[in-house]
Amino acid sequence: MSELRDRGTSVQKDVANFGLVRPPFVYLTAILIGSVLAIKWRLPFMPGSHSSLLGGAVVAAAVALFAYAVRTFRAAGTPVPWNEPTTVIFRTGPYRFTRNPIYLAFSLLLLGLAIWIDSLWLVGTSIAALAVMALVVIPREERYLERKFGAEYLDYKAAVRRWL
Repeated sequence: MSELRDRGTSVQKDVANFGLVRPPFVYLTAILIGSVLAIKWRLPFMPGSHSSLLGGAVVAAAVALFAYAVRTFRAAGTPVPWNEPTTVIFRTGPYRFTRNPIYLAFSLLLLGLAIWIDSLWLVGTSIAALAVMALVVIPREERYLERKFGAEYLDYKAAVRRWL
């Protein structure tokens, strides 16, 4: 867990995303590795010349979903940053349809970029990022939310899918 320093003593801060495997780093790493591989060894997968249009549309959808999710956070007065404690379980905005709209937006962004630049390498690193999120990050966050909110989160978890 992350630590806070308070007059020479160490105090644990209970937050969902601690450690080295944090969502922005997972997705950024996937983009960087996929892009470097795409530049070094071109590996297209899209037939025809519509990849820019389709990829751009997926990227635009990702940005819109991200903005909607962040706006929902701010409207509820809870922090968006990973290093701050969660203060509320949302059941409004995109959180009615997915428990992880920001991660869904990041995943759509990766897919949109892969389509846009027509790179199978970026598709591969996108799948790897999804695996890390699904197997490491999200279960860790769900344990945190269960610990913090108990039955309220369990009810929400039973009612709303993880992705879509």
